[in-house]
Amino acid sequence: MRQIQQRTAAHPAEFGKVAVLMGGWSAERDISLKSGRAVLEALRARGVDAHGIDADRQIAQALANGGFDRVFIALHGRGGEDGVIQGALELQNLPYTGSGVLASALGMDKLRTKQVWQGVGLPTPPWRLVASSTELAAAADDLGLPLAVKPSREGSSIGISRINEPGQFQAAWERATACHSPVLVEPWIQGQEYTGAWLQGETLPLIRLETPREFYDYQAKYHANDTCYRCPCGLSKTREAELQDLVRQAFIAVDGSGWGRVDLMVDDHDQPWLLEVNTVPGMTDHSLVPMAARAAGLSFEDLVWRILETSLTLPE
Repeated sequence: MRQIQQRTAAHPAEFGKVAVLMGGWSAERDISLKSGRAVLEALRARGVDAHGIDADRQIAQALANGGFDRVFIALHGRGGEDGVIQGALELQNLPYTGSGVLASALGMDKLRTKQVWQGVGLPTPPWRLVASSTELAAAADDLGLPLAVKPSREGSSIGISRINEPGQFQAAWERATACHSPVLVEPWIQGQEYTGAWLQGETLPLIRLETPREFYDYQAKYHANDTCYRCPCGLSKTREAELQDLVRQAFIAVDGSGWGRVDLMVDDHDQPWLLEVNTVPGMTDHSLVPMAARAAGLSFEDLVWRILETSLTLPE
């Protein structure tokens, strides 16, 4: 694990001058800007000397010239959530929130995440990596329909399609490859979708997601008002604890630290299936980690403070 012991802060001055990185150049730029602005407002409300920076490819130089003591990463997607910015901050010896280079890189790559989980015996749906719409059709023969087609290195459900019948192969292929990422296919799990947030070594209450849309896509995540978030999630305490432990194992398996989120499905036979890890989850008004934190008795400002605390412990 990147962080070996969590410190806490009693006063905002302990954080020094904080850069809140947002925006960036990924497909999730707009969501990152919303997350970053919300984080910046919450930190300033708690008296932290926080400064928002819309990150571009000269961000390393901007940070070096800015006299910052630490960084709150609110960047989503490639360039900010994949180990790139984490590596740059390591070179500058600037403490930052959340997971380190390894966990960030693994978590951004759904294929590598699944391979790690499979290697340690955690349940994740079978998959195929495909290089053409023809290979996609062959994968459907092996895995069956319906099928999920997704770019391996993208977040926020960008580029994901559900295939119910062969006539959808080409459109799904084109949508996924437009993200300039390897294309992953796996069986579409029928059942209930849950998400588990991790904060400073503990799993927050699970959230069950319900949407009238075909699946919990980009629109359902960030814009729709008919998405339902069930927290409490409706499971028995024993079953919820079992799934929370699975979230813990999944997060630790990819070397996650500080804070993050794990998404999973429970199929109609009550079998859980891990889907992906988010090492810098959204922090907007539609975001899941703030909802889980509220259920645990933490306000948004409390949550942001706790996340910033994850930057106080440096790696060995």
